[in-house]
Amino acid sequence: MWHRGQYAPLGADLKCYFKLTPIGAHAILRRMYHRTISSQLTSSLEGYPVLTLLGPRQSGKTTLVRWLFDHFDYQSLEDPDIREIAKSDPRGFLNQLSTNVILDEIQRVPELSSYIQTLVDSPANRRKFVLTGSNGTLLFDSITQSLAGRTELFSLYPLSVSEIVQKHPNYSLYEFLFNGGYPRIYDSKLNSTKWLKNYFQLYVEKDIRLITNITKLDLFEKFVKLAAGRVGQLVNASSLSNEVGVSSPTISGWISALKSTYICFTLPPHFKNFNKRLVKTPKLYFHDTGLLCYLLGINAMEQLAVHPLRGNIFENFIISEYLKKKNNRGDEVDLYFWRDQKGHEIDLIEDRSSYLFPIEIKMSETFNQGFVKNIQYLNKLQSNDISENELMGTLVYSGKIENRYKNIQLQNWFNYLTCINT
Repeated sequence: MWHRGQYAPLGADLKCYFKLTPIGAHAILRRMYHRTISSQLTSSLEGYPVLTLLGPRQSGKTTLVRWLFDHFDYQSLEDPDIREIAKSDPRGFLNQLSTNVILDEIQRVPELSSYIQTLVDSPANRRKFVLTGSNGTLLFDSITQSLAGRTELFSLYPLSVSEIVQKHPNYSLYEFLFNGGYPRIYDSKLNSTKWLKNYFQLYVEKDIRLITNITKLDLFEKFVKLAAGRVGQLVNASSLSNEVGVSSPTISGWISALKSTYICFTLPPHFKNFNKRLVKTPKLYFHDTGLLCYLLGINAMEQLAVHPLRGNIFENFIISEYLKKKNNRGDEVDLYFWRDQKGHEIDLIEDRSSYLFPIEIKMSETFNQGFVKNIQYLNKLQSNDISENELMGTLVYSGKIENRYKNIQLQNWFNYLTCINT
């Protein structure tokens, strides 16, 4: 049975799926992954004339929208011929699309959003538009200005742990860290290192050149690999500037480019003024740990066990998964880290309005009381109105023992991630 609005097949053209024999249909069904965000997308298009889905290349945007909205016409603006028509005669291009339509990679012709606004504002309009894009910089301003109040913006990231385990229930921690979450790797059973190498080269040669004036790509590649070596650390443009050999403003611009093309994200510090000596610089993370491992030169899964940054990679993994959970549910992304200048630090903070909920992340199979000392320190700074029995923090670690240590929950990484993403 087909479950549209719940499942997205990974792979080729979906137009022909009704023509499949029962055996063929069953084969594709076995390749389908539940995408948690699906119900949000279908609900949004019931209330808005335009749906906008952003995210990194190869995260499954096209597959997902073509599955959910299989009766829509489909136009890819990556196609040079279609793109030329859309640029030279945008009104004519849109007017010949008499049905609901998916416009893929809309950042290739961002000016189309103004013409779409005119169409959807017409009292006679009954058409729906689904827009996808992989470059936030080229799209955000045009969409927010032209389509404000007419569209909702969503992001689709690579597969989460909960989505992957549908087909790979016995994957180990190192397999998740090393392979990452890009669907094509799982769908086609590819060598992740080779695929991610090609992915990164395409990204540098195509996406980055659309938004930055890079004359020496080798310096940019050096910068990205150096940034990978600083994962989970405070952003220091000056230090990167000295190592790469470009100016600090250039480094800041390149970090913005990584963020707008969904390669990296920054986690801001929480500024709640328990004292005036708080760190106010964000930390840098990658959306996909598979790509992170490639950039760090980790070419075999076995290398992870002894890599000096394995703890940082694990921290990145948990935080990026938590971000996916918030995003896929449509929750406000109120995630931070906390650090004071005395060395007290919490890896992840969820602001729950009346108090801060601390989450510590440790890649260790053995619990140590020292893992939670900073949670206890932060909780002492918070309101005394909190009950002693109330859960006031979580330690996510790679151990299997799950219980409470005072008012702090110890939780295994897998159980934690499959719980938060469902």
